[in-house]
Amino acid sequence: MSPEFRKPAFEAKQPPPAAPITDNPEQRLEAMYLQIWATNMRDLPFVNSALSVEAVGFRRWQPASTDHSDRDTAAVAGEGGAASPCERSGDWVGAVITPWFINLFVLPGGGNLWSDRRPGQRCHILFPVGPLEFIADHDPTAIVPAYQYCPLFAPPSQFASQAAARAAASAALEAMLMAPTVANPRSGSGGTSPPKPDSARRAFLRRFARP
Repeated sequence: MSPEFRKPAFEAKQPPPAAPITDNPEQRLEAMYLQIWATNMRDLPFVNSALSVEAVGFRRWQPASTDHSDRDTAAVAGEGGAASPCERSGDWVGAVITPWFINLFVLPGGGNLWSDRRPGQRCHILFPVGPLEFIADHDPTAIVPAYQYCPLFAPPSQFASQAAARAAASAALEAMLMAPTVANPRSGSGGTSPPKPDSARRAFLRRFARP
């Protein structure tokens, strides 16, 4: 059988549609990961005891314009790559710090970044910085049942303090929502093609390799 037709030995079930979160999810995320820290992670050898659980910079965000025809990739912002946070609509984006990881997150808020996916399924979401790969997770018994995450540091052993981890998480979040400078096709230097997902993610993560 050719690789194109191979299926994984196990494939999680498609979860039900996620309910939009109406209020800032930071407190619920912190409660969820504090519970995991206390019950499952505290004594593991790879955790960074200098760090604690903290949700960073969550806000509603959606592109200035979107194409609803493709739910696998959220549409990029409108002309000029500009996009702005939207206080009353859009999905939730932010970062979470724990002693065992620092990740970017997307949570359902009724916007067009979110699409319901099986746990473990990967998808590319197009932010102003470029397409980034997120991994879906779903647990109906969890405080936050559905979310998608983009790993930044796991484990975050290079950080000596919570302040350093917070600075790196905040910088990554702001960079994700900021369009890179591209060449002007009319300037004679040639246009710039949209980056491929893998190369965009590698270039993005290289910015934060050293806290």
